[in-house]
Amino acid sequence: MRFKSMSLQPIHIAHYDLDAFFVSVERILDPSLVGKPLIIGGSKERGVVSTCSYEARKYGVRSAMPMSKAHALCPDGIFLKGSRGQYSKYSNWVTEIIAAKAPLFEKASIDEFYIDLTGMDRFFDPLQWTIDLRNEIMETTRLPISFGLASNRMIAKIATNIAKPNGYIQVVHGKEKEFIAPLEVGSIPGVGEQMVKRMHELGILTIGALANYPVHLLELNFGAYGRLLSRKAMGESGSEIHSSYDAKSVSTEQTFSEHVSDIPWLESTLLTMSEKLGYELRRDETSTKCIAVKLRYPDFETHTRQISLPPTSFDDEIFRTAKLLFHQLYDPRQAVRLLGIRCSELTSAEVQMSMFENKVQKLHLYNAIDDVKIRYGKDALGKAGSDKF
Repeated sequence: MRFKSMSLQPIHIAHYDLDAFFVSVERILDPSLVGKPLIIGGSKERGVVSTCSYEARKYGVRSAMPMSKAHALCPDGIFLKGSRGQYSKYSNWVTEIIAAKAPLFEKASIDEFYIDLTGMDRFFDPLQWTIDLRNEIMETTRLPISFGLASNRMIAKIATNIAKPNGYIQVVHGKEKEFIAPLEVGSIPGVGEQMVKRMHELGILTIGALANYPVHLLELNFGAYGRLLSRKAMGESGSEIHSSYDAKSVSTEQTFSEHVSDIPWLESTLLTMSEKLGYELRRDETSTKCIAVKLRYPDFETHTRQISLPPTSFDDEIFRTAKLLFHQLYDPRQAVRLLGIRCSELTSAEVQMSMFENKVQKLHLYNAIDDVKIRYGKDALGKAGSDKF
């Protein structure tokens, strides 16, 4: 926990929110849904809207609205119950990307993240860092995502909501109160419809008006929460990030000092990466069920492809899969700027042994190799070349 009075350095909190997340996932799975009024939720009789596309919102459809009302407002809309398993898959994918980059982050919900970049401005520009991370998430997953960057959680979240869809806003330190003053009081996170209604009855329409309203009158109308409302209207809020994430992937990547188009060299790099990741998986007594290869060209165009496979922690199987994905991605007319491998969907389950593939013998071999690496260093042994697999 960070108390503002104890730190003289400026606080930088980024809030990321995947835009209409369920809708975005459904459109990746079925591109024919792009541009159409899409409404996701339960049954027409009893369900409520979990999310809807911006096209549907033009008809007045909103989240948490009864599905029956959504049907009445948008009879020509496309109604889906949703692909629940896919939402978790894409959410975890985004989480893994953030976990690999962020110094400290909190996953607030399936589609919402807070990142604490305080102190990192000594090494890089926080705004550029958040932009780069946003670009990587969009390029890798194809999901649109917005963010706000500010001095605390509340201002960052409000900025994100204004930046939607698919944008970003930075609120400069010292400008928090000025930024939120013209906004409607309902823009404050946690202020619901009933509270907004009561504020309107008191003549409080904007956050600026709320900031100027006597605190004792706010406490008279809203109890102890009245003082907190006054603080929020001043742009003051906590900045604590509660991180409880357990890494569900291991990855490695290399940016080349000179752009590379030598395929044997690139395959050799993949081999080295596969050995590194295999060693890490076996050391942690885990296996991977999903392997992804990331490839970036000199113009920063980035491509990622992944594939599921039976649980493995063996270098040769990781390399064989990575090599296959690389050749599916690679455009031989271009040189490569960056190359990487990510192993995700980690499991502690033992690798199932098959007498036909003689995996027991292979496991003994890798255990022996790992023993040498532990004793003499991770670089003590390595494959002679990518053609050995």
